[in-house]
Amino acid sequence: MSVQTYTLAQVQDHNNADSCWVILNNNVYDVTSFITDHPGGEELILDYAGKDISLIMKDELSHLHSEGAYEMLDEFLVGTIGTQDSVTASLENTTQLHKRSTVTTTSTTSSADESDEAYLKPTDLVADKKSKFLDLSQPLLWQLWNSNFTKAFYLEQVHIPRHLSGPARIFGSPYLEVFTKTPWFVIPIFWSPVIAYFFHMSIETGLTPDQSATFFLAGTFGWTLAEYVIHRFLFHLDDLLPESTFSLVAHFLLHGIHHYLPMDRLRLVMPPALAVALAIPINKIIHTLLPTPQAYAFMSGLIFGYVLYDLTHYYLHHARVFKVHFREMKTYHLAHHYKNYEGGYGITSKIWDRVFNTELQL
Repeated sequence: MSVQTYTLAQVQDHNNADSCWVILNNNVYDVTSFITDHPGGEELILDYAGKDISLIMKDELSHLHSEGAYEMLDEFLVGTIGTQDSVTASLENTTQLHKRSTVTTTSTTSSADESDEAYLKPTDLVADKKSKFLDLSQPLLWQLWNSNFTKAFYLEQVHIPRHLSGPARIFGSPYLEVFTKTPWFVIPIFWSPVIAYFFHMSIETGLTPDQSATFFLAGTFGWTLAEYVIHRFLFHLDDLLPESTFSLVAHFLLHGIHHYLPMDRLRLVMPPALAVALAIPINKIIHTLLPTPQAYAFMSGLIFGYVLYDLTHYYLHHARVFKVHFREMKTYHLAHHYKNYEGGYGITSKIWDRVFNTELQL
């Protein structure tokens, strides 16, 4: 099978988000579909759209990548650069890298590890196997259940993000596996009738529509606090985890797998079964604190806030986000995954991180 050959000019024409090609060691890659999934954000790829990235991929000062990053590129290979243009591409690459390095060294006094890009760690499959954690090519849950990991080792490994081209496998059984995957659109489909029912019941049990709307909005705002509390004190209950395999498995299924594989599209939003398990005690608490009509309206808004949160969470990970608010929150949330998971618990906003002094300083 012949390999397609491209000129440097042809590659340079693919220099935007709609068609993004790059050159690596004289090979040409179409990374358009990967732009929104790039852990560091789309800007880091678009800066080099249509250019040679051979040096920037291994530059320690700016943007060092591991072997895993190179392996991930294989699926995007579309051809090679012509021999006549390869020297030109290399020279342009060197010039571009020199400019970037100069800007970096003159604009900051921090070390390379403190830069915005130094925390990116695409999966190095060889090193990952040497870590003796989980084999990503095999069902994960059985491996973890039969492990004898210490809590310290587990927490260290699960917070080192890995990246696969498709969903990882949790169960060996295909019948069980299907229940571990939740497409994003399941969330509004599942919860919208519940939201409508609770709002209807608030009116049926005595509130006017305006009163119901007021408590609905209060519930939506209340979710922003619930989002923070659940994320910080339930999902990241790391220090209080018992030293047992059972607790590690529970942590992994609840939230650890999202930090382990943060770009897995089908393990990002919360499965309805888990959400219901959390919603039932919350609903009981709200009905204890408020009269029945107000509780119905408040829960309707609270669940609506949750739906917005889960959709926003997916949007930040996998979409080309709007510049206003969402681009800032995408950078902020990815820093929680790739830079410091012990902060930045807000997904939809930073408000409670600021109140409780857990805001990440980017």
